[in-house]
Amino acid sequence: MIPFSPPRIDDKIIEEVNDTLRSGWITTGPKTKRFEKQLAEFSGMQKVLCTNAATTGLELILRWFGVGPGDEVILPAYTYCATANVVIHCGARPVLADSKKDHYNLDPSSVANAITHRTKVIIPVDIGGYPADYDEIRDIINSHHNLNRFSPGSAMQEKLGRILLLSDAAHSLGACYKGRPAATAADIAVFSFHAVKNLTTAEGGAIALNLPDQFDHDDLYKTLNIMSLHGQSKDALAKSQVGNWRYDVLMPGYKANMTDIQAAIGLVELNRYKDDSLKRRETITDQYNAGFSNEERILLPQLKDGDTISSFHLYQIRIQDADEEQRDRIIEEIFKQEVSVNVHFQPLPLLTYYKNSGYRMMDYPHAFNLYQQEISLPVYYNLSDKNVKTVIAAVKHAVSKIMGE
Repeated sequence: MIPFSPPRIDDKIIEEVNDTLRSGWITTGPKTKRFEKQLAEFSGMQKVLCTNAATTGLELILRWFGVGPGDEVILPAYTYCATANVVIHCGARPVLADSKKDHYNLDPSSVANAITHRTKVIIPVDIGGYPADYDEIRDIINSHHNLNRFSPGSAMQEKLGRILLLSDAAHSLGACYKGRPAATAADIAVFSFHAVKNLTTAEGGAIALNLPDQFDHDDLYKTLNIMSLHGQSKDALAKSQVGNWRYDVLMPGYKANMTDIQAAIGLVELNRYKDDSLKRRETITDQYNAGFSNEERILLPQLKDGDTISSFHLYQIRIQDADEEQRDRIIEEIFKQEVSVNVHFQPLPLLTYYKNSGYRMMDYPHAFNLYQQEISLPVYYNLSDKNVKTVIAAVKHAVSKIMGE
């Protein structure tokens, strides 16, 4: 069976983890701090704080910004539940926006129609690794109308003076937006290093900061670090210094820190990410593009548009004119040929909690149509050229069998 997305674990990673275990620093320590600095440099951001998951990173930012009951956060109907769950955790209301007609990312016009005086944050999601339309969304945020009706409810909201543009960049580390690192198009971006991501630390995430000049990024890093460690004034590394054991608790914080064991994996992966991992993923997607180029019923994903380039996290095909039942049968046929595939994602209104909360799938027609036709194919470093051909053949066979010659 060709798996869908196994992590790349080799001797370099094992050696780095072993070095960490022998060092005595298995929780947050020097390797986490080094990983943060290298991530900031790689992503073009001012400062980076590593966390135990992208989900906790998103929630920390919402809480730092003062998002709470009565507030609204706009996000895609077409996303993984974590994007919306963190809004619920903060007591705010997720406001869903539709996708573009032929692309998985947010439709800026749908975002514009969703903004009210309660809107505090917009969270675009870079589905599959392809950047959202950040400039268009930022123009909407900065319009005279939306600046005038922004109603700050916290000191940080007052300081920013507008809606926060927070990127769910769980898929898009290494993507480019109009010739620059995609994360820099947002005020803050949050990465994921889950086991299936391009760059993994087993579990983990990072908050990448790029706020306007009125914010002190060093000071904000310290604040978020305190928030991520129960509100302690010092982390374990700081307390390890001679005579520096005493600490204070400045707020009722959270437990969201990354460990040095995780960072050890990340350091190896980041060192070879741009020139090795990303290039291999791009090669695989190029092979898929060529293999499906003459298949009218198989719609290929947008991975490049000028100097906007995906991170090649997912290869999401769509089966033209297929309904949900046909798509599911195609997936079954692909699995019968020993090839694993997936679906990214079930839109939020299809999920029980959100359906019971009053969200209706009919209100997001583009998101549903994209979902019912979507199949994600395997993309990972060790996927061989031979296996890519096997995947292509399996998909073609399944589509022909279910949709007809």
